[in-house]
Formats: sequence, structure tokens, C-alpha cells
Amino acid sequence: MFRKHFLTLLPLLSLMLVAGLALAQFGPQMRRHMANQMRQLQLVPATQQPPQQSRVQIEFVGNSRVITANGMPEHKVGQFPNRGNPNPITEQRYVYRVPAQPMAAVRTTPLGMQNFGICLNGVPFDPGAAEWYQGNPNGGWQYEALSGAVPLGIDANHAHVQPTGAYHYHGLPSGFLKDLNVNRSSHSPIIGWAADGFPIYALYGYKDPKDASSEIVELDSSYQLKTGTRPGGSRGPGGTYDGTFLADYQFVSDKGDLDECNGRFCVTPDFPEGTYAYFLTQHWPVIPRAYRGTPSSDFARGPGRNQNGRGENGPPGRGPGGFPPPRR
Repeated sequence: MFRKHFLTLLPLLSLMLVAGLALAQFGPQMRRHMANQMRQLQLVPATQQPPQQSRVQIEFVGNSRVITANGMPEHKVGQFPNRGNPNPITEQRYVYRVPAQPMAAVRTTPLGMQNFGICLNGVPFDPGAAEWYQGNPNGGWQYEALSGAVPLGIDANHAHVQPTGAYHYHGLPSGFLKDLNVNRSSHSPIIGWAADGFPIYALYGYKDPKDASSEIVELDSSYQLKTGTRPGGSRGPGGTYDGTFLADYQFVSDKGDLDECNGRFCVTPDFPEGTYAYFLTQHWPVIPRAYRGTPSSDFARGPGRNQNGRGENGPPGRGPGGFPPPRR
């Protein structure tokens, strides 16, 4: 009797085994979303202390700037897990190497699904959301994380948590900018480093990019919403271009102060002779979505990569015991 039932169940067990192997290799299926218009973004109040002290070290090794961090901010964070995000914040082991003397490339590089850079507090800038219309990455309709169309449990620092436990910024790191006293009365300090080695600033810079004596202004991006409606049916989600999807935006040269990478060649207090620099902005893309230089592979994510961003066979990261005391 047992043998008879076992033989009956054998095809089903085989199917379950194949499905399990597929999930193990490719991960779970993409979540299926049908929303095609943005909603008011509901931010989770940042009232919680991070579970560990922030530990960051930046040093020069050869021709590289090496940033070692545990991914913990010093500012307060939202409650995680929460209704939109099921992941608790856990300590990470980041070791990122970027060029100490970066150079602009012949062509820009789209961001893709990787961290754009890292904040000085050791938290990655990761604006892209792995959320697509109907769960289909090949359809080209990737959701903008800050549109509110898909609830992602983002906190008041415009951040939430990866399944790996990595806390990361999707937009302006509000708590960190407050700690640095970033305001319109002075040029922004450096707030982080991009994967290609160029500095990242926030919001405020010189009106004349070549003149440090010119007035301080809030810099704006050169992107705007497309007009009209999106294709519908099998070609797209339909609905008005309103910022729900990345594809809702288009670059308009010289519309704002910054180029298609949300940066410009300019002088800054840190680089009086000039440099290429990225700026976070109030308006989309907020965090840049393309590189002017060549990004370090340390920032790549995906199958075969560990939480440090490096391949499984790459150099090991440093443990928490190798960090200096928290920055004050």
C-alpha cells in the first residue's frame, strides 16, 4: 500500500523538487504590481536607534580610496520590519574601493541594479527598486521607489532595508543632512563617494560652477516628466506620465543646472581647482541614475555577489573589530 501511494505521488514530488531547485537558482518570482499612478508617499517616522554603532573608515591604499563600513547610520531610523518592508536592519561588512583620482569616461554608464555610491556614514545610496509592472523586468516599466505607487516601507530618511538586512537610501538622507547642517547659506559639504570615485554633494552649490565667489543656489536636475499618456495594453501600463515609473522622465539638456548624470564639472570647497561632482536634488532623479566615470565593480549586486558587493571569491571584508571608533 505504501509503495503504491509513493509511486502515485512520485511525479508530484519530482515537480516540487524541480521547482525548489529553480527557486534556489533564480530566487523568488518578481512581485506582480498593477498600479500605474503614483500615490502620496507615506514615510515611516524615524524614531528608532540603529541596532549597532556606526563604524566607518576611509583610507588611501595605492591608487584607491577604500571605504570600510558596517552600514549603520548615526541618525535615528524607522521601525523595521514594518507593513511595507519585512526586513530587520542588520550589520553589514562593506569594503568598497573607488579610484582616488577618478576620470570621466568617453560614455556615461547607466546605474542598473547596483549601489550608486556610499554615504560618509557608511550607508549605501541605492535608488533603484526591484519592482516592475506586472513583475516583468523585460517590460521596461520599473517603478520609482519614491512614487508611492508600491508601498515599500520607506522611512523619514528615504531609506529602507534589503532582504540582506542592508539599510540603504532611495532619496535624500534627511537625518544625515540635518546632522551635517546642510543649508542654503553655504556650499554643501561632501556627503559621500560615487562608485566611480567622484564626490557626492547635496542640493547647494555655486551659481557659477567656475566661480567660488558666486552666490550659493539650490541646484536642480535637468529631467522632466514626459507629456501625455503611456502606451497601454501589451505595450505598457497606460495612465498619465506622473513619475510612477523611471520611464516617465526624460532628460532635457540645460533645463536645470546639472547634466544627465545629475552632476557637473565645477569648483567646490574641497576641490578649488575643479572636479566633476554629483549633486543630490529635490527633484528626480534625486540620487543620480548614471555615472560620468567608470564605476567600481565593488558596488555591483546580484547572483554570485556577497553582501559586501564583491564576488564570493573576492577579498574578505574586515570584521567589526577592525573599525575605528564612531565618527563624532
